[in-house]
Amino acid sequence: MIRLFETHKVREKIELEGIWDFSPIKDNEINVQTYKYRLPVPGCWEMHPELLTYRGKGVYRKNITIKQKTSLRFEFKGVSHTADVYFDNNKIAHHYNAYTPFSAIVPEVEQGKHELTVLVDNSFSEASALHIPNDYYTYGGLIRPVVMQMVEEVFLERVEFTPFFKENNWSADIKIFIENISPKNCICILKGNIGNYTFDMGVYEIPASQKFEISKTVPFPDVKAWSESSPNLYLLEIQLFGKDSLIPSDDYIDRVGFRTVTIENEKIRVNGKEIFLKGFNRHEDHPSVGASFPLQLMMQDLDIMQDMGANTVRTSHYPNDERFLDLCDERGLYVWEENHARGLDLKKMQNPNFVKQCEDCNREMVQYHYNHPSIITWGILNECASETEEGRLLYKQQFEQIRGLDKSRPLTFASNKWVTDLCLDLVDIVSYNTYPGWYWDTSPIDDYHKLVNYKNAHGGKNKPLIISEFGGDGIYGYRDEGLSKGSEEKQADIIGAVLDVFMGKPDVSGVIIWQFCDCRISQENGWALNRACSRNNKGIVDRFRRPKLAAKEVKKHFKGTGTANLEKGGINI
Repeated sequence: MIRLFETHKVREKIELEGIWDFSPIKDNEINVQTYKYRLPVPGCWEMHPELLTYRGKGVYRKNITIKQKTSLRFEFKGVSHTADVYFDNNKIAHHYNAYTPFSAIVPEVEQGKHELTVLVDNSFSEASALHIPNDYYTYGGLIRPVVMQMVEEVFLERVEFTPFFKENNWSADIKIFIENISPKNCICILKGNIGNYTFDMGVYEIPASQKFEISKTVPFPDVKAWSESSPNLYLLEIQLFGKDSLIPSDDYIDRVGFRTVTIENEKIRVNGKEIFLKGFNRHEDHPSVGASFPLQLMMQDLDIMQDMGANTVRTSHYPNDERFLDLCDERGLYVWEENHARGLDLKKMQNPNFVKQCEDCNREMVQYHYNHPSIITWGILNECASETEEGRLLYKQQFEQIRGLDKSRPLTFASNKWVTDLCLDLVDIVSYNTYPGWYWDTSPIDDYHKLVNYKNAHGGKNKPLIISEFGGDGIYGYRDEGLSKGSEEKQADIIGAVLDVFMGKPDVSGVIIWQFCDCRISQENGWALNRACSRNNKGIVDRFRRPKLAAKEVKKHFKGTGTANLEKGGINI
């Protein structure tokens, strides 16, 4: 399953989910003579008992049959972490980063049998600036779905939908991206619909062997807004016709919602109404599937979060599987989605590959996930070198890049630099990670005053404040009424104390707990020496989603405070 709805009615596609051949390799030789394993795709190779800790390179192979001559477009939703893709031994794509999608075109493929091969590498080296030994695990494999599409010479690449509310009605800026892979110019007609509304996008000549962009503003009176309490969604369908054809040659379908996100008077507002974020940081990690989540486990995670009263998920520390975002759209959960760079000091940020790999991740994250109404903010560079002048330049470059891609959402990053951060003036929302009672012996109220004072004096005045991480270890089943560190009681005590303070402050716009579930961590670079059981045990539920004592504290606080009492003014639709 690629999405939770059909993305094409005209374009033929085949999902390549199933069993692929696999073999570990020592170099880049893709012509493997004997494939030792048969592994599921999507999946992580660490789930096989002989590959539990394998870090290195491997080759996946899939034989496919084409019924008639056509051009093919392959879309990979996530390969961890570096991929080189070959079609009949010809290289068609190279991609870095496990958590963002990429595609590859193979023109004019002949009828018959063909071989798709993917060389995957999850090793750590200087070539990888973002995937490093860390407080979570970098799995290996084709961890998210793969789809093969049969495309015409001119096809729809993607669509960006930006809703806005003006003069008591909704409209949207619709931007369509078209690709022409033929050696000649082509005349195309574009039409669209949302619900009962149909609209013409116009007639265009698409230059040979180029990508082309079309924009139009379209009114949509009487549609229903998307919100936490009423997550109304609409299918946006775009059809492409040839010059003299009454039958579409291609189509593109995405799901959209009508909502705006603004910052006013230190508050985050959706459709003009103030919201308060209550939620979890969540890693895509499970002992049974690694980072490769089936729909059932995604739904289970969201069911547990919402049962505790959460309305927000932060995708720490990388873009999430798009099906998870689809579920958030459906359920009215707010999403902070962020790029993939966690805990990098200045030396690591000065890796020669850092700028390029972040730029690619940012672009792919925003372009592929642009239309999700649940995403209300983009985040970057969690706990990186924001206290340095050199780091500030890198933060500034990335914020400018994302603003160039999407002006409709506010931007933020999670800082742990306290009173040394130099980047608070660059953001729309100030976000702090703080761990009173765990990493330092301070009280939540002391932390609150210190953070607010520094925020207001160093570029964050009149900006919303989110407490983006807080918590402490709680090892499932370890109980101690004496509140020893690592016990479930101590974790619950910390969570309750922090929520008592920060949920009661008018200048705090959200609290996001670290973290939803326990997760596996890297064995390299000493990480396992600082984490019991080689896990980050700060989950409110354990790795199997069993609730700890802290879950009751969360539910008590989250269910006791909602957004209904904050909804003042705004768009009444």
